[in-house]
This record gives sequence, C-alpha cells and structure tokens, in this order.
Amino acid sequence: MRTSDLIRFKQSGRTIAMLTAWDALSASVVEEAGADIVLVGDSLAMVSLGHATTLPVTLEQMLQHTQAVCRGLRKPPSDQPLVITDLPFLSYQCGLDRAVAAAGPLLKHAAAAGVKLGVPEPQGASAHE
Repeated sequence: MRTSDLIRFKQSGRTIAMLTAWDALSASVVEEAGADIVLVGDSLAMVSLGHATTLPVTLEQMLQHTQAVCRGLRKPPSDQPLVITDLPFLSYQCGLDRAVAAAGPLLKHAAAAGVKLGVPEPQGASAHE
C-alpha cells in the first residue's frame, strides 16, 4: 500500500479501512483482516502498558511498538497495509522543529509511512459543525 493508493481510493469513493495495532501479533491480525492502514496508536499506553490515559506514553515507546508492528507484517511490502504511528503528547505541540525531530525517528528507524498528530478543535467549535 502506498499513499498514492489511498488518494486514488478516496477519489474513487472507495472505503479505506484503518485498524489499530500495538505489537507484532496484533499487526499480523490487522494485515490478515485486509486493512489498508495500520495505526500504531498511543492507546498502547492503556492497552499494553497499563496506564489510565495516553499521556504517559513516550516517543521511545512509540518507536519500539512501531518497530514491532512493522516486524509483524508478513506480506510482500506492496501488499502490506500502510503503517502510520501516533506522535505522543507533547512531542509536537511545542513547535515545528520539535514535531519534525519527533517524527524523524519513527519514519527513519521504524519504517512507518506517516505520523498522526492530534489537532485541537478551535475554541467554541463543536463536533457537529
């Protein structure tokens, strides 16, 4: 899977399936299910590490889990889902330079195709607007 495939899917109205994985085993299940994208979610803080929220997860933990997810994919690269990983809290909110520095290792050392970051809702906006 490539980002250009996702663009083509969106333009043609095809549904894009994204599932979350946190380790090699869950990545293999997501791949076998036929997902287009596997998200390495910062929810691993709660699901794998036993925290009450996502806030404690570190960039190093995201890197380690993203590497594990990438190792869990078994199909030829062209048939694998695209791997996107979350940037953890406060790894990107403090400026562009910090965001690039945080994203770099995830893209370089874990073979992730992209990073996901949360964008706060504008004040006064609601989810229904």
